[in-house]
Amino acid sequence: MFSKYFNAIVCALVLFACQPAEKQEAAEETPISKYEELNSKYTSVKLTADLSQLSEKQKEMIPLLIEAAQIMDELFAYEAYGKKDSLLAAITDADAKKFIEINYGPWDRLDGNKPFIDGVGTKPEGANFYPIDMTKEEFENAELEGKSSLYTFLRRDDAGQLMAIPYREMFTEQITKAADLLKKASGLAENEQLKNYLELRAEALLTDEYYDSDIAWMDMKTNQIDLIVGPIETYEDQLFGYKAAHEAYVLIKDMSWSERLSKYAELLPELQKGLPVADEYKVETPGTDSQLAAFDVIYYAGDCNSGSKTIAVNLPNDEEVQLKKGTRRSQLKNAMKAKFDKILMPIADMLIDPSQKDKITFDAFFANTMFHEVAHGLGIKNTINGKGTVREALKENASALEEGKADILGLYMITKLHEQGEIEGDLNNYYTTFMTSIFRSVRFGASSAHGKANMIRFNFFKEMGAFSKNEAGYYVIDYDKMSEAMDALSEKILTLQGNGDYDGVSELVADKAVVGEELKADLSKLSTAGIPVDIVFEQGVDVLGL
Repeated sequence: MFSKYFNAIVCALVLFACQPAEKQEAAEETPISKYEELNSKYTSVKLTADLSQLSEKQKEMIPLLIEAAQIMDELFAYEAYGKKDSLLAAITDADAKKFIEINYGPWDRLDGNKPFIDGVGTKPEGANFYPIDMTKEEFENAELEGKSSLYTFLRRDDAGQLMAIPYREMFTEQITKAADLLKKASGLAENEQLKNYLELRAEALLTDEYYDSDIAWMDMKTNQIDLIVGPIETYEDQLFGYKAAHEAYVLIKDMSWSERLSKYAELLPELQKGLPVADEYKVETPGTDSQLAAFDVIYYAGDCNSGSKTIAVNLPNDEEVQLKKGTRRSQLKNAMKAKFDKILMPIADMLIDPSQKDKITFDAFFANTMFHEVAHGLGIKNTINGKGTVREALKENASALEEGKADILGLYMITKLHEQGEIEGDLNNYYTTFMTSIFRSVRFGASSAHGKANMIRFNFFKEMGAFSKNEAGYYVIDYDKMSEAMDALSEKILTLQGNGDYDGVSELVADKAVVGEELKADLSKLSTAGIPVDIVFEQGVDVLGL
């Protein structure tokens, strides 16, 4: 019997060998399509959590919260592009459709918003928040109430003049349904703080007034289920950075981790005093009611689900709430671990010198990410020269500079807390993991505020000698010079923010938010090796087994 099969195999091999060379190559190598290659930038992760700790009513709440989140997904698709459904209907390639869904439109968010569908043109800087033919000058000259509001669209009336349409009017049907779902969920809530927040957030969706629900969210500390929902971040508006985009996270709090993290927020005022910048740039006192908490995220929707995925959240963004209550820094533990295992460590294997690679740890990655969020509370929210808030003064550059500030001040905080004995372990673990993370985040591209921030930091660190490349092509970190670069970049960013120096920030972005040829070659190595840039999720009620 064996000889029979052996002879058959030999015959098959002989026949294969006699095929023309081009047929052999076709049999050996099936070329992947353009869209398969684009989708390979992402690796899929199941979003699950241990739900056994939840009560039956809590389990009943989750599908309602996910349904409300799915409405936010629909609203963001309109804000980002506005024609996603008609585009999908016109496309037959399944891989192209998948990539459109990931990007909420026909522009690649990990490649500077380059179009990947023929004929769609360049992505408008203002996404779908403004008329496509509106200039900055027209907007600035328009005497129009609500034009700079976080919660209005700009459209043209019948006479062609600009008009502002509140979100509550543009999305009446959708937000009414979402508000009803939150009210139903509040009826199931056994935690009074959560019940109050859900009721107020439902009202906020209907009125575009979010202050009271933001305060209620900050007062919510004993809840096990959490929900972030509504128009929140302004990253999508790259024309002015004024308009907030809809998103949602459905979260399960890790109560024990959150308790361990809670002490760090109390240290903010003292850390603010020691910032490496002149006194006038640190006169504000950070809110001490800030919270640090760890969560498993079980659903992403809208803005946070587009392109590169968020692994930590610092909210609310309202400066009045921040000064009164601080912020909550939410660490998304399961998503963070997925990025560490599937992306960061493979990058380290290729780019970081073996003598330093063992200093890259998940604990350091978690801490760097956590203190990034804490550091949003440091520095200054209002300019020192009457130019209004930093966000207003720096316009479309505000987000990138703020993310850069949070990154570098997060490392500064770790350094100072380590000196005080508040953080254990080898300080160089945090520095090495931080440096490696630049390679991960810079791949998000120039259309991402986080991507720009990491490009700026890479080039700044390079100029100050914080790292070098050895003959083997590996990066080697100089820890002393990295510490010096950390202080220098902190001072530069805080000064630019405090001065509301729009021109200075624009110059910094133009000069440093670029990928040079050497770095481009290294990033190309990562892509060639098949290391994903980011993650996409298998998520929902079915994945959770509810």
